[in-house]
Amino acid sequence: MANKPTKFIFVTGGVISSLGKGIAAAAMGTLLEARGLKLSFIKLDPYINVDPGTMNPLQHGEVFVTDDGAETDMDLGHYERFTSVHMGRVNNCTSGRIYHSVISKERRGDYLGATVQVIPHVTDEIKDAIRAAAKGADLVFIEVGGTVGDIESLPFLEAIRQLRVELGRNDALNIHVTLVPYIATAGEVKTKPTQHSVAALRQIGIQPDILLCRTAVPLSEDIKRKIALFCNVTKDCVFTSKDVPSIYLMPLEFHEQGLDAKLTELLNIWSREPDLHAWQQIARAALSPSYHTRIAVVGKYVGLTDSYKSLNEALRHGGLANDSAVELLYIDSEDLEKQGTKALEDVDGILVPGGFGVRGTEGKVIAIQYAREQQVPFFGICLGMQMAIVEFARHCCGLSHACSTECDAHSVEPVIDLMPDQHGVSEKGASMRLGAYPCRLSEASKVKEIYGRAEISERHRHRFEVNNAFRSQLEAAGMLLSGLSPNGELVELIELPEHPWFIGCQFHPEYKSRPVSPHPLFASFVAAALRQGGHRKPQ
Repeated sequence: MANKPTKFIFVTGGVISSLGKGIAAAAMGTLLEARGLKLSFIKLDPYINVDPGTMNPLQHGEVFVTDDGAETDMDLGHYERFTSVHMGRVNNCTSGRIYHSVISKERRGDYLGATVQVIPHVTDEIKDAIRAAAKGADLVFIEVGGTVGDIESLPFLEAIRQLRVELGRNDALNIHVTLVPYIATAGEVKTKPTQHSVAALRQIGIQPDILLCRTAVPLSEDIKRKIALFCNVTKDCVFTSKDVPSIYLMPLEFHEQGLDAKLTELLNIWSREPDLHAWQQIARAALSPSYHTRIAVVGKYVGLTDSYKSLNEALRHGGLANDSAVELLYIDSEDLEKQGTKALEDVDGILVPGGFGVRGTEGKVIAIQYAREQQVPFFGICLGMQMAIVEFARHCCGLSHACSTECDAHSVEPVIDLMPDQHGVSEKGASMRLGAYPCRLSEASKVKEIYGRAEISERHRHRFEVNNAFRSQLEAAGMLLSGLSPNGELVELIELPEHPWFIGCQFHPEYKSRPVSPHPLFASFVAAALRQGGHRKPQ
């Protein structure tokens, strides 16, 4: 598509949130990238927060971190997992960021005394953000967060309405993801929620070109015909997004329905047929694995599994690499503090993920001690690694009061402490060590064997580090500090050489795992869990 204009696909949602707009956009991106197109994505989030970095994961789900250090919406993780596109700060835009930029311009006098209004100033800022994300791409997906009817999303919807008019019919189209619920007592699906959602969208000037209907059952031709009639689209533009056993089946499901062909037709794109061989292999591995393993995720945000979305997917990728289903048992670390370790007795591996604050940390220490003493494969990530340091210091180094200053600001044995440049930081947003940093691996370490190279780059999101004052005591007791920053000042990886598989990392490897290329640490961890469980067969 050299020298041709960038094409735009706007994705909106209706009726309820969590219909899977992000996964749908990512799956469509898979198909169009497989046809040879260069893609970009942008997620427009209506909330006033500048970014999700300070939001509780139980409310919003995980924060996805990019190489350039942006704290972004979890949907950017879907975009990266399904395509080869690398996300960055430009690929996520919130109302907070838009209004901050507009107000800053107004204070500088950039608007030459004009009365600053939502239209055109706010909507122009949104359109500028979309164009910035689209640079260099053949096609860009623009996903608008929330649902039609939310007051917060109105400026974003108005901006994409304007942009569609400016671009013209052959260079942009609107896809609306909506719900067609199945009422079990009546034994039928209901189209009225979709009709109302499209009516609300049309009231603000946006006519969808394609409807993507989220449903638990396949839609009959009669139902599609009815939806098309009442929503002012042709029947061949009504597609089903039905529930599937694995999200990695979505590209194949959409391709079977001809969605990618319809997109290229409406956008007047000439492209080759998609090569989906790799995704067909992934689908086979996901649907009929040879083995089964059970892994406990001991965390503090287990009330919402989306709090650990990238982590969950990375573990499943590790399963794909080992021809194994991965059953995840979510265990609230506070429950271990009250009830002991019985919940851990029938698992093949224990993973302690990241988190913030003191709540539940002692439960994580209990889980880590159990994994170390019972020789259960253990993987600690970020706070999980820090609590592994605390546990080892207490029980193997004789430092009975070992703690992190995040949990006890007055600890007399602070084996985990603030980074030097974090002392006195008052603004919490975007002030941690964020984004990709290099790490050098020890020559005789397990992690060097796993990665197959001596230097790596991984993404970080944390304030606290291993306190260098205690490094010699940790090493003397048998812990290998197997990955360090290039200057040797920061501990990035630890392992216990005498344990079957005990590794902690300060970074978040889950952000870089893909179904087509599982992260080596997760692939190795799942392999260790399979060995622990005797390669049990699927149930």
